[in-house]
Amino acid sequence: MPTYVYETLPADATQAPRRFEVKQSMKDDALTHDPESGLPVRRVLGANINFLAPDNTGSTSSGAACGTGCGCH
Repeated sequence: MPTYVYETLPADATQAPRRFEVKQSMKDDALTHDPESGLPVRRVLGANINFLAPDNTGSTSSGAACGTGCGCH
């Protein structure tokens, strides 16, 4: 089951949005309100994608080394 990231949409511009994760089936409707605060929310697309893309120097873009046997080279 995928994990989706949501962000609250506070009515007050001085209030910081809260991000939270929810495990949902792909068939489930997206949340419309934060279960804790009741504030409206939006799904943050791409926020839960966590990978390191190789650059043209042979290392990863973050400078971190990939693991042995990772298959990315």
